[in-house]
Formats: sequence, C-alpha cells, structure tokens
Amino acid sequence: MALNPFFLQGSPSEQNLIQDLINEQLRMYGVEVYYMPRKYVSEKTVIREVIESEFNESHPIEAYLENFEGYGDQTTILSKFGIQSTQEITLTISKERYENYIEPLIAGKDNIKLSSRPKEGDLIYFPLGDRLFEIKFVEHEKPFYQLQKGYVYTLKCELFRYENELIDTGVDDIDDAIQGTLGDSDGELLGGDAMTTTLKLVGVGTTATASLGYVVDGGIRQISVTNRGGGYTYNPRVAISSAPVTGVTGIATAERISGIVACELNANPVAESIQKVFLTNPGSGYTVAPSVRFIGDGVGAAATASIGNGVIGIVTITGGGSGYTTATAPAVTFSGVSTVSAAATVRVSSAGTISHIYITNAGLGYTEPPTITLAAPNQTGVGTFQKNEIVTGSSSGTTARVLNWVASTGSLEIYRADGDFVVGEQIVGAASSASYKLASSSFPETGFMANEEIEGEADAIIDFTERNPFGMP
Repeated sequence: MALNPFFLQGSPSEQNLIQDLINEQLRMYGVEVYYMPRKYVSEKTVIREVIESEFNESHPIEAYLENFEGYGDQTTILSKFGIQSTQEITLTISKERYENYIEPLIAGKDNIKLSSRPKEGDLIYFPLGDRLFEIKFVEHEKPFYQLQKGYVYTLKCELFRYENELIDTGVDDIDDAIQGTLGDSDGELLGGDAMTTTLKLVGVGTTATASLGYVVDGGIRQISVTNRGGGYTYNPRVAISSAPVTGVTGIATAERISGIVACELNANPVAESIQKVFLTNPGSGYTVAPSVRFIGDGVGAAATASIGNGVIGIVTITGGGSGYTTATAPAVTFSGVSTVSAAATVRVSSAGTISHIYITNAGLGYTEPPTITLAAPNQTGVGTFQKNEIVTGSSSGTTARVLNWVASTGSLEIYRADGDFVVGEQIVGAASSASYKLASSSFPETGFMANEEIEGEADAIIDFTERNPFGMP
C-alpha cells in the first residue's frame, strides 16, 4: 500500500522538526556532561597498539541518562579476566549538537583518530557523581532511521579504568578526578589502579662559602643615606671621592625602593628612591671620610660615609652553594675580635646560588680577617610541585608526571615514569622549578597485582621444568 500522500516521509523540514524536538527534550530533561576526546600520543608501528594517550580537551554537551547499572550494590567482581566493575551508564546525545559544537573543534587534529562521531575509547565526565566514564560502544541507528535519518547517538559507557593516561583539561573538577584513584573514600571514582610510584623527598642544597680580608688603615666603614631622593628609574651609580695616593678608592652600589608614601627626606614620595648603599670594596688609606654622590636620573639623594681602622675588606664567594630561595636570603655572620661587628646582606640568584654578598657595615677594630659564615639553605626543599607537570631526575634523566604532592610529608606521587629514579639525585619540576632530593621510592605493588595467587595455582597444574609442559610427557 502506498504511503500517506499528505506527508513527504523524509523531507528536510520534517527531519529538522524531529531534530529540534529531540534537542529540546535533551535540554529539558538531560544533564550537562563533558565529552573528552582521546588523543593518541604514541603507538606501535606494527599492530598499531596505543602506548600513550592523553585527554586535554573537554566540551560540554547535554545528554539524557537512559539507564544505569551496578550502582547501589556490590559491583566489583573477580572473574577469570581479573577484577571487573559492572558500573555502567547509557547516555543519549543529539547528533546535530555533536556535529555543530564538538566536531568542528576536534576535526583535523593529527592525534585524534576520528572526529565525525563519538568514538569508543573517549571519555565522558559525569559531574553529578564526579565520575569519569569510558565509551565502550556507540549506537547510531537507534531509532532506526525515522523519516530516513538518524538523530541521536546512544553511548554505552563503563566506569573509566585509569591506565596512566594524562588528563589535563584545565577544568579542575575533571583533572582532580584522577585523585580519586588513590584517595576517594568510596573507591568508585575511577576503576582500576594507577601505576603510580611514591617518592620520598627531602630538602636539597649545599651551603655557600666565602672568604674576606681586612683593612687596617682608613677603610670605609659604612655609607648612610641621608636623603632618599626620588624619580629614579634605575639604580644610580655611587661616586666616592678618591683615596690618597697610597690608598685604594672604595666601591659601592645602590639599591632602590618603591612605595614610600611618607618620608620627609624623600624629594618625590611617588617615584622610586634610594633604599641602601652596599660596599663592595671599602678601600683604604682614607684619613677623612670621603664624599658620596649619586649619578642617575633621579634627584635629591644624598649620603655620608664613615671610616675606621680594622674594617673588613673585599668579600670573595668561594662557593655559591645551591638550594637557596630568593624569597629568604640566608643569614651572614662574622666571627672575630672587633670593637664593632661587621654586617652584610646576601643576593640569591634565580638558580638558587649565592651571587653577591654586600657589606652594610664593615665593622671596626679587626686585627685579622674574621671568619664569615653563611646559613645553610632551607632543608625543607624548594618550591611546590604542580599537578601533571614533568619532573626530571638530575643524574638519571628519568622523567615522570606529578599525580599528587604532599609537602608536609615530602611524598610525591608520580606516574608515567620512563625509567627509575636514583636515590640521592635531585627531582626537579619543569613548570614549578621545585627541587628536592630523593630519599626513597616505593611502588604500591600487591600480591594480587603481581599475580602471586594465580602463579601459585598454575604451578600445581603446569610444570614448567618439563621440556614441553603443554604436551605429552
């Protein structure tokens, strides 16, 4: 019998109407999920087996939850294939919405195998349960060509079994889902076990060393700023009047400070002013205090110098050390017989070494060079590791990604390691520049993970000492 002549049975307008009705129902009764396409980082060249994959994109889309299975009862079973989770969900998404809002964003990327439709292996983040699901099957023919077209995709998903994939989408709720592998209270967030290694770290660094001499006659003891001036855009040069013919002219550097809002000596409180003057060479042979002048683009700065006998001389850094932080400079102490003890401040480089030692007070009354001592670097380590950043062993060259960092215990959980770290080497973060020394490492391997029970039972069945354990004796 002929079809109803009053309907076109598949015209674009009819198909669009059906699609619009489905889209409206999904927006009314669905839930917003995130579609995460799998990107293939590397694979075998022969059988095309995926070695590494990552998820660094997430795209919201509305989905209707058709059914869920395995929730509310014992869902983890031990089968002949190992531990299996029966927690499954079935989602329905609009074909049109996928083609218009997701496909254009992932199409043409080299490491995405298929973009024209949802594919098996991609992930769905379900925000209501804070869970990640892996797509196991995509049904695109249900309903079966209503008005000669398909309108939805039905996604059959299982709880995601984490296998060291990199998940770094930039969405905290999604990226933090990895943490549930080890720390979720109900153990339901992710199926499987992350192949993680826990590194026990301690602070790193070596103490810097320095040596110095002393000046018996007429060395500059200190330079005191009497007027900070203002309007300096760079550190001015410090000009010190020349020493007598038999002496050595002193050398000093200046440092600026900003943000001074109330200072009666400041010519321009808004602009940067002179903070302090540091001696790098106290000179010698001065019989009267030299004059000090600042040469720069600011105005109003002034300072006076004082001299004395038995002041400390040039400080020479013999070892810059390592592991120092620019936020907290180490203390400097001088040990020796004097009437006034010397004082100095330290400049730490971006590499964590001592780059300069500036004298703030050359002291008085030294008859022999004093001993200079610099405090050891912070033994709690330097910096804070960031999630998913790459860490590298300083001597082994091994790299891995950070899963979790607990500063209070010095525990660094890593995954996707390409080798073994060596005890005693520094573990350095590529993004955070955090640096710590490796004290020990441990892999959370259990007897079940090592197949000890299976091997024990198998030994009673198969005797591998035979030449042909699978054939006749």
